[in-house]
Amino acid sequence: MLNPRQIEAFRTVIVMGGVTAAARALNITQPAVTRLIQDLQHALGLTLFVRRGARLVPTSEALSLYREVERQFVGLERIENAARNLRDGRAGSLRVAALPAFNVGFLPRLVGRYLEEKPDLEVAIYGSISSQVVDWVTSGFCEVGFAQLPLDFPGIDIEVLPALAPVAVLPVGHRLAAKAELAPEDFADEPFISLEQSTQLRFRIDALFSAHRVPRRTRVETPLSMIACGLVQAGAGLSVVDPFTAAEYDGRGIAVRPLRPNATYDIATIWASGRARSAAALDFAAAVKTAVEHFGA
Repeated sequence: MLNPRQIEAFRTVIVMGGVTAAARALNITQPAVTRLIQDLQHALGLTLFVRRGARLVPTSEALSLYREVERQFVGLERIENAARNLRDGRAGSLRVAALPAFNVGFLPRLVGRYLEEKPDLEVAIYGSISSQVVDWVTSGFCEVGFAQLPLDFPGIDIEVLPALAPVAVLPVGHRLAAKAELAPEDFADEPFISLEQSTQLRFRIDALFSAHRVPRRTRVETPLSMIACGLVQAGAGLSVVDPFTAAEYDGRGIAVRPLRPNATYDIATIWASGRARSAAALDFAAAVKTAVEHFGA
């Protein structure tokens, strides 16, 4: 059970910025403050502080719990409920960064379903290229990110998600739409909408066509698969894009076909190395992994 002295010690450590200052404010010894914090963590089943050198740094769960403690009329029962929700990833806040392919529709739909079961969880979603996603995660602006491999950046931990394959997209009325799948040779002499050379998927696609010695007649270049799909929809040519974006346009004037043999579209969950991970972030990352597995099934 919680007791008021534990809550008081927790609040004072947060307010004063450390155990030493909290001990002075409470007029007790540092070991006594440490013991109260340890007992509180045990009672709640949460890690509230992590040690960075000689300092104790509050975790994201601790900061969320502190906001509850600071409410003027909050009672111990409400604190216990808040801690239970934090422990189960049903409350708190979560900042997510993802590559554009995720954010076209796949991730927003997943978040919508996810929040139905977690009414007290606040989520912020940011989207950009993979290098920017890494920067947001390593800087602490976002807790978890989703980016395309390969990623050669220091300070990150990578958890590879189930591999998928890029797909061919073409206008619904195109003659090649009658085929169940396309090969690189089918693109010969067809107007092609290419991703920019700065994109990682472009290198995989170039390598596939080079291996089959198939030249492409590139008419337009764009950095984003969603723009490529819009151009295909308008009849400007054929393209090869990531499967997440293609799925959003399938049946909207665009036919989506597997590409055989295929390249790989590898994505990963990324975390900042050495940083504590909240229960909400871990649970959300697991939900994304499951959704990707089902997407490729």
